[in-house]
Amino acid sequence: MRKVIIMGAGGRDFHNFNAVYRYDPETDVVAFTAAQTPGIDERRYPRALAGDLYPVGIPVFPEEKLPELIREFEADEVVFAYSDVSHETVMHKASIVLAAGADFKLLGPKETMLEASKPVIAVGAVRTGAGKSQTSRRIGQILVDRGLRVALVRHPMPYGPDLEAMRVQRFATQADIDAVDPTIEEREEYERPVELGMVMYAGVDYAEILEEAQQDADVLVWDGGNNDFPFFHPDLFVVVVDPLRAGHELRYHPGETNLRMADVVVVNKLDSAAPEQVARVLADVEALNPNATIVRAESPVDVPDPLEFAGKSVLVVDDGPAITHGEMAYGAGTVAARNGGASEIIDPRPWAVGSIAEVYERFPHIAHVLPAMGYGEEQLKELEATINAVPCDVVVTGTSIDLGRLIDSRHPIHHATYELREIGEPTLEDVLAPILLRVDLSVALF
Repeated sequence: MRKVIIMGAGGRDFHNFNAVYRYDPETDVVAFTAAQTPGIDERRYPRALAGDLYPVGIPVFPEEKLPELIREFEADEVVFAYSDVSHETVMHKASIVLAAGADFKLLGPKETMLEASKPVIAVGAVRTGAGKSQTSRRIGQILVDRGLRVALVRHPMPYGPDLEAMRVQRFATQADIDAVDPTIEEREEYERPVELGMVMYAGVDYAEILEEAQQDADVLVWDGGNNDFPFFHPDLFVVVVDPLRAGHELRYHPGETNLRMADVVVVNKLDSAAPEQVARVLADVEALNPNATIVRAESPVDVPDPLEFAGKSVLVVDDGPAITHGEMAYGAGTVAARNGGASEIIDPRPWAVGSIAEVYERFPHIAHVLPAMGYGEEQLKELEATINAVPCDVVVTGTSIDLGRLIDSRHPIHHATYELREIGEPTLEDVLAPILLRVDLSVALF
């Protein structure tokens, strides 16, 4: 019996267990460890999900305890199972594991991708915040406009305490989303696709999710989290690169894996990147994957009333994961504030409270932006308290949801939006043409 610990962040780790270890009598997964996302350690992967080989489920511990856990459980192997970390960080983790006496392992696409009966278009990225979700929305909209039923399956975000209740999640309306009281990050991924006419799926058990989703749709769109590779085997794999972080496509795991596997590479943010940044990214794509089709795109930021904050002091709230472990200095809210003529962008750090202050300590690169952290009711209240404490005239948000719906702000809130727009040819509709033909024929036959 080989004893295994899985290092994760509440997503890829559970999927790797379900896909590879759940029914393996020769392996005993003795623990998960959790990192990256607050509040997901010190819980248990329940028996209902873990299966009969695990009658009491599997405990989840903070990653900081890993060396101690390896010794306590006499673990033979540690599986690394989370994303958007530098190659150097992966090897630091490996060194900790090896020094504690266990083997270090990465599971790849062959072992962990599930096969679908419907066509799958997967969207990934080389970094968090590259524009993956807006690319997924754009692809989904093309399919919906074609009259097709689309299920957009999102990489897991099981942040709640009851994992069994999150086994399979289906959202077809805003009411469906509100009913599960999701975090800000979940809302950012679910709300807009539902508005556009897609059915959203997420959860924990992706074999069951796949079974339901492919009964619900003519085509599946996989929307990867961070820069993870897909859980479903794709018929077309679209990967987004970010010239604003030129060079990162070669330095982060598993973003480089995605780039090497891509059928299509979307070079995004051409409206804000410098020519030398774009040139660097294109050169890296050519070196790693010369056969990939290149789609050029921009992400113009739109604010309905930009004159409302011209000449005013502004607090910017931008996408949480992109700003934190995605290491972006700013996002769409900052672009909107600058373009709108804000007199000052306030540094919110002196007024941050509770876990929001801890975020700034963990990610010292963050300065004149407030990351939209909301992993639970308590943190959402701390975000609200921080916003209300900052002395500013207005708040500009660059998240994909209207934050004003979730918090009670004493400042007026202006919401900046952004959607992907292709430049020149080929377009995403061009690269989707073979899949569309396949799906149209299938729909016609049945």
